[in-house]
Amino acid sequence: MCGNESSCGCGTVTIDSAPAAADTSTRSTYQVSGMTCGGCAKKVTGHVSEIAGVTDVQADVAAGTITVLSDNPLDTAEVRAVVQRAGYQLVD
Repeated sequence: MCGNESSCGCGTVTIDSAPAAADTSTRSTYQVSGMTCGGCAKKVTGHVSEIAGVTDVQADVAAGTITVLSDNPLDTAEVRAVVQRAGYQLVD
């Protein structure tokens, strides 16, 4: 502690001495055309989340993007096909 606990709050700081686990996830962001509302986003994320190895899918309707976390890099052709089955298009 720094001796100034009443104003700086350093007495509440916790330091984790264990090394952080390495994050081995792959993060990929794709532009999706036609995704204009929450329903669209839910449909696209639901389909993409079914791809083997995908651990998380987040959609940003305003930006028209999905961000996909996966165990390994994804095949863009597979993502494109799944997004098309959902009724949308990947933008190149």
